[in-house]
This record gives sequence, C-alpha cells and structure tokens, in this order.
Amino acid sequence: MPAVTDDLLALPANTDPYPLLRDLRDSDPVHWSEPHRAWLITRYDDVSAAFQNKALSSDRVRPLLAARAGRPATTTVLSLMSDWMVVSDPPAHTRLRKLAAGAFKGQRIAGMTEMITRIVDEHIDAFLTEPGPQDLIERVAYPLPAIVIATMLGAPPEDRDRFRDWSDELALVAFGTGGAARAERHERALRGLIEMQTYFGALVEQRRRDPGDDMLSALMARDGSDGLSDDELVAMCALLLFAGHETTTNSIANSVLALLRHPDHLDRLRQEPELIGPAVEELLRFDGPIKVLNRWVVSETQIQGRTIAPGQRVHLVLAAANRDPEKFTDPDVLDLGRSPNPHVAFGKGIHACIGAQLARMETRIALARVVARMPGLALAGEPQWKASLASRSLEALPVRCSP
Repeated sequence: MPAVTDDLLALPANTDPYPLLRDLRDSDPVHWSEPHRAWLITRYDDVSAAFQNKALSSDRVRPLLAARAGRPATTTVLSLMSDWMVVSDPPAHTRLRKLAAGAFKGQRIAGMTEMITRIVDEHIDAFLTEPGPQDLIERVAYPLPAIVIATMLGAPPEDRDRFRDWSDELALVAFGTGGAARAERHERALRGLIEMQTYFGALVEQRRRDPGDDMLSALMARDGSDGLSDDELVAMCALLLFAGHETTTNSIANSVLALLRHPDHLDRLRQEPELIGPAVEELLRFDGPIKVLNRWVVSETQIQGRTIAPGQRVHLVLAAANRDPEKFTDPDVLDLGRSPNPHVAFGKGIHACIGAQLARMETRIALARVVARMPGLALAGEPQWKASLASRSLEALPVRCSP
C-alpha cells in the first residue's frame, strides 16, 4: 500500500494531484480509498478496459436516491439528473445517444468556426482595453462556452449569463466536495434546476412551433414515436449546458496555465501556429478538465486480482491514466508534438463525450487567438484550484498582458 494519503481532496493533492497519483499507480493501482469510499483505478490499461466493463455502470445517480431519502432538496436534484444520457446504460443510453448524435454532426460543428473565433476575439478585445491584472477565466474562458451553447440551442444571446449561473449551480452538485455544505449546495442547485427546466420547457415549446437552424430544432427533428419527448429534450438541454460549459472552460484555462508555466512551449506555439491541433491534444492529456469519472458496480468483477463487489463505487482516475509511463513516454513532460497521443481526457467507448469535437474546437480557437494576440501574457499571481474530486478546475487565472 502507498505510504502517502489517498485523499484526492487534501490540499496538496488538489493543487497538484500528479505525485500522489503516480505513487498510487506504481504501488497500488487498484486501491480502496476510505476517504472516498471507492476504488481508485489509476493504470491506463485498467481505466481503458473499465470503460468496456458491463459490471461498471454509468447509471450512478439512481442508487444515490435511495441512500439519501429524507433529504428533499438532494433527492429532487438527483431525480432531475437521473435521466441524463451520461448517467444511463443501454438500451436507454443507446437510444438517447443515437438521437443526440444527429445534432452533433461534424459538418454542423465545423460550421461554427467563424462564430467561435468572433466571440473569442470580442472578449480578447475587451480584455486588452483594461489595464492591470485580470482573470482570464472570467474574461475569456468562462463566457465563451456559455455564449456558444446559448447560440446552439437558439436561445437569445442576452440569456447567456443565466446559462452560466445554472451551469455553476449544477457543478456544485456534480463536482462538489460533500461535507457540511452539501445541503446548502443542493438547495441552491434545486432552485437553479427548477428555473432552468422552466426556461428550457418554454424554449422547447417555442421551437416546436417555430423550428430553426439551431441544435434544439435538430434534436426534435426526428419523426415517429422514437423521437425525444419534451421532458427528454429539456434534460438534453440541461446536459449540454452543464457538460459543454464546465469542461470547455477548464480545458481552455488549464491549457493557458500549462503554457505560461512552460514558456519555451508557448514560444514554440507562437512560432508554429499550425501545431495547435496536436498541442491541444497534449494539453488535454497533460492536465485535462476531468480528473475522475465515477462508476457504480452492478455485478462482481475482477481488476488486477482485486474483487470489486456489487454496490461499491469505482473512480476511473483519468488524470492518472493519462500520465501512465506504460502508455506514454516521459508522461510528466509536456510535448506539444507528441504522437501518437491516445489520451482518455474525454472518456472512451459508448460513453465517450459526444461533444468532444466542439470542446476541442473551442479550445483550439481560444488558445490560438490568445497565443497570437497576447504576446506579453504572463501570470499575475498564483492560481488557486477548486476543491473538487472530479473536476480539474481553477478558481481564477490571474494574468497581465504587457504590450
């Protein structure tokens, strides 16, 4: 067993989880963690195989409902999230993903390049007019995905701040740390969820009457009894908002921070802008937006000789798998030209992130424009990380940009 703590929320591990994850992967790659009451799976091959293991269920919200009976706010929030595609198994997941896939066609996403570039440039323009240190997350990385998602769903642009607020409330539950603040978090999330459901319900009704070129209209375009119901459309909108906003914000912010801490790589990217594609893949591997994906054990299974029992939880530690030396040469070294680069930052298999292409595009464009237009960019303080088990996310990214 490793001599180090296995609490991923302890301050040193939350700030820099990679030394702890390296020790776990080397000494006890299938590790029972008492602090998390879950198995921590840290080797790349084991994580990759776990995505295909039918004993490990993505339907991980429903089991919590019974365990948390008697907590009205908590159970209501979990009930609203329990039908999301990402927390369902086949056949429900198969049907929902097939219906959603039409809205995420490559041609539709590729056609958003000009819009995303314009949004990024508008925010960089505003950033550059303000003197002194500023938060790059608040000014660029945070608003971009909210605006993109609002536009994709055909919502009025002025509603984008509401989208951001709802995404934050959902993140309190999905990525929260537990403890004494849990009840307060769920009360806040419940208020946000009810408001969001009402909003999306009205938007669905409007698009039923007057369909457009937006993604919501595409989601409801399928004829026949197999189409998405209004409740499923509302749930899909909520999922797209939450998953698309949090992950993309983290991807952009973490990538900028990694480059600022590796100025030689930042200079290389300025000199070789055509490297942006593989650079983003490497930055996703090096310090990606999600540390942990959760699974619920529905039947006994064996991983590396350890017996995993039904009713237990498994944490697939993506951050550890993406730095496994058995899969990646010099895994703790940032290499913008790394190839091949089979990272699992967006998952794998049937539950691979359906919006990965969009997240990659937003990150590539945002990073390329920041690098090209902000040559004097530098850290203006030590960034602080949010205390989160699942998400690798910064509280703020203080920077300054000299002429």
